[in-house]
Amino acid sequence: MSGQGKQPDLMPGDNTGDKAPGKPVREPQGIQGPAGERETSPDRAQEQREQREQREQREQREQREMQVRIAIPADRRPLASRSTRWAVSLSRRLAATTITPNQISFGSILAASLGLLLLLTTNHLESAGWICLCLLLAAVTCQLRLLCNLMDGMVAIEAGKQTPDGAVWNELPDRIADVLLLVGAGAAAGVISLGWGAATLAVSTAYVRELGKGIDGVVDFAGPMAKPHRMALLTVALLLSAAASILVDSGIHQQILEWALWLLCGGCLLTLYRRVSVLLHRLQ
Repeated sequence: MSGQGKQPDLMPGDNTGDKAPGKPVREPQGIQGPAGERETSPDRAQEQREQREQREQREQREQREMQVRIAIPADRRPLASRSTRWAVSLSRRLAATTITPNQISFGSILAASLGLLLLLTTNHLESAGWICLCLLLAAVTCQLRLLCNLMDGMVAIEAGKQTPDGAVWNELPDRIADVLLLVGAGAAAGVISLGWGAATLAVSTAYVRELGKGIDGVVDFAGPMAKPHRMALLTVALLLSAAASILVDSGIHQQILEWALWLLCGGCLLTLYRRVSVLLHRLQ
C-alpha cells in the first residue's frame, strides 16, 4: 500500500513529466509553419524590392514630367504650349542629345537670319511664284524662331542643363532675332525705316520688362504686342502677302507688310505704356 503514492519512474529521454497542465509544447523550429514558407520568403522580399524600385522610378519620371509641364519659373513667360504633348516629347528627345540650351537659343538667330535673307530677296525677284515662296519660307522662320525660344528653356529644365550664362543666351538671341526679322519685313515692304522703327520698339518693350525685373524682381509679360504676339502678327502678314502676290497683284504684298508693321508699332507703343504704368504703380 505504501507504493500507491509513488510516481512511476520515467524512461530516459521521456520528457512528458516536464509538461505543465495547459501549456503547449514547443515544436522544433525546423518544422514550424506551412511547408515551403521558409524557402519562398526570400523570393517575396526580392519581389517587394523590385516593386518598390519601380514605384520610385515611376514617381521620379512623373515628377520630371510635371517640372516640364507645369513648374514654370516666375521669370519665364507663361506659355500653354509648354504643356502640350508634342512639346514635352520634343524637349525630351533634345535633352537626350548633346545639344545644349544655349545652342538652341543660338538657333533662333540662325532662323531669323534666314528669314532676313528671304525677305531681302523678294525685292530682287520679278516672278510672283518665287516671291510667294520666299514669303512663305520667311513665315516658317518666324515660327522656327519661336520654337527655339520654347525648347531652350524646356531642355534646360528637363535635362538639368542650366548654365551660369543661360540668362544671357535666353535674352540676347531674342533681341537679335526681333531686329533681323522686323528689319527684313520693312525691307520687303519697301519701307526699311519702318522696319527699324518696329525693331526699336520691340526691343524697348523687352527692356522695360527687364528693367522692372531688376528693380523689384517682378517680370511683366503683358501685351498686347509681346514677343509671341509680334511673331504671330508677322507670320499672318507674311502668309497673306504670299497669297496676295499670287492671287491679286505682285505689288500688294508690300502694302500688306507695311500695314502689319504699322499695327505692330502701335501695339508696341501700347505695350510700353502698360508696362511702364504698372511698373511705376508698383514702385509708389
